Amino acid sequence: MIELKNVSYSVNDDNNNVDIINDVSLTIDERFVAITGPNGGGKSTLAKLIAGIIKPTKGNIYLDGKDITDASITERANLGISYAFQQPVRFKGITVMDLIKLAAGKDISVNGACDYLSQVGLCARDYINREVNASLSGGELKRIEIAMALARSTKLTVFDEPEAGIDLWSFQNLIEVFEKMHEKINGSIIIISHQERILDIADKIVVISDGKIAAQGTKEEILPEVLKGTGNCKFYDKKEC
Repeated sequence: MIELKNVSYSVNDDNNNVDIINDVSLTIDERFVAITGPNGGGKSTLAKLIAGIIKPTKGNIYLDGKDITDASITERANLGISYAFQQPVRFKGITVMDLIKLAAGKDISVNGACDYLSQVGLCARDYINREVNASLSGGELKRIEIAMALARSTKLTVFDEPEAGIDLWSFQNLIEVFEKMHEKINGSIIIISHQERILDIADKIVVISDGKIAAQGTKEEILPEVLKGTGNCKFYDKKEC
């Protein structure tokens, strides 16, 4: 379970403090949680706070009751938090097999690594020895990153807009992968997304607007309101209405 208590994050802009996240309190213990809201509302900042990429200027973050507010991204990774970037990093000279082994934290067999790739819909023999470089498409990289998350098998995995920069065919396959993860996961998945198909498979939806939680609840409670569009000022700030 991840818990944020009165968390704020501000940056200095021309000697003025600007709140990006403002006094957010949130508890996540569901298997699959989608965080959505208008652009610039603070969604990705919230994901980075959870992962430890940035630290809150106020408030505390807890993992299973342990205060991890000051823990580094490495310490949080060791505690069981994984983070997937909007744009996966490309590593020249490093193969897909290398990354799967690194994620698993042990020397797994080729068959073991191939099993993770197969779970995300990739033909393992075509990818296992390929370099993670510009020859891979955005959709391929996204699925390899998900395979790494499966290999890590952490208690909390955060995906920041996994649909960004991929084509429709790849997105449809990603939805299938997330549906399978939803069925099998032993921990929690947090996905930052605008996509209805991702929101529709979530156990809980959290709407972030203007750095604050505008709404949260089950998809049955929240999704119909979200789908009304940015004209619904209950969930979106005035600039978006």
